[in-house]
Amino acid sequence: MALKICVVGQGYVGLPLALSFAECGYRVFGVDNDIEKVNKINIGQSPVEDINDARLSRVINEGSFTVTNDYAILKGANVIIICVPTPLDRNHKPDLSHLFNCITSISKYISKGDLLIVESTVAPGTIKNYVVPLLEKESGIKIDNFDIAYSPERIDPLNKKWNLKNTTKIVAGFTEASKIRAKELYLSIIDNVVESNSVEAAETAKLLENSFRLVNISLINEISIFCRMYGIDVTEVIRLAATKPYGFMPFYPGLGAGGHCIPVDPLYLADKSREIGIPLNIIEAADSINRNMPKHFINVVEDKLRNLNKKRILVIGVSYKPNVADVRETPVEALIEGLRQKGAQVVWHDELVKEWNGEKSVTLSSDFDLAIIATPHDYFDLTKLGNVPILNTRGSI
Repeated sequence: MALKICVVGQGYVGLPLALSFAECGYRVFGVDNDIEKVNKINIGQSPVEDINDARLSRVINEGSFTVTNDYAILKGANVIIICVPTPLDRNHKPDLSHLFNCITSISKYISKGDLLIVESTVAPGTIKNYVVPLLEKESGIKIDNFDIAYSPERIDPLNKKWNLKNTTKIVAGFTEASKIRAKELYLSIIDNVVESNSVEAAETAKLLENSFRLVNISLINEISIFCRMYGIDVTEVIRLAATKPYGFMPFYPGLGAGGHCIPVDPLYLADKSREIGIPLNIIEAADSINRNMPKHFINVVEDKLRNLNKKRILVIGVSYKPNVADVRETPVEALIEGLRQKGAQVVWHDELVKEWNGEKSVTLSSDFDLAIIATPHDYFDLTKLGNVPILNTRGSI
């Protein structure tokens, strides 16, 4: 196939997408600002758990996939797909700087007739009111001369059932022609693609998906606090409730939702709702509950150890999700900071993360007053803790 595809952003979203297109026979180029990541990918070392080194090396050795930090590679591309992060800033507000910087960079190389697809999560109206005007301004090309589509990513790292190929993809277009063009492209690698009637609906659908998850995770975390205080096993409560074949979906308690989606995306929706004067109170409440879960467990630790001053505490698992090394928005950071503010001597163990915040993972041992299971990776051998008391944040009692 003569089509040249460039995927900007080579993380958990962009890399699997780029590889799928390369395996389908397209000539694919990846762009990422992280030169260390670029170098690893080009020698066949995958930076994400969903992609093994053998699969990555295969397409690199075949010459169908190359990664660079030079946006000039976009020159001559037919399709540009943006998969850059859209996180929160220090004030817990949407941060679109990565997206806007990306648009500015690609504008130098985009040509008439190109298809631009944004997969990054954004609030409704972002494509129309910000991306299109910025692209026109920086490129000097009017929107009528190229196609723009929006297709929000749906990636769940290490999900054994749902992957890029079998997870339904939403596609919206700035025009009908751009929507159909994007849909046909995605159908070459994805089983089912559904069309959205508008870009704004697709933007909002992504935010609704993760708002649903945040609200329900926060709900079960509040229920788990109640169960802990009442002496009820919350896992048994969930097991029983989940036997209902309709109207219920089980969610499980923990230290709080982390990652690049669940604690972030709903706040894009909440921010937009405040902007138009219709606050989404349930999302605001869910966000507050989620961010307060580390504080709850610090209180639980104080109940167990009384005075935390100079107590040796080991936090086990610091990534936001079991069996991945991703620490974005991990609630474990607030837990560790809060315990240290109480005078505790806190170290952590996570051999998937290895280094984080200028610290290194320590080994599991019996030399602690308390161990806290924050993120349960499958590889943990808790017998190495000996008789150290364990607080499991995924339980209730």
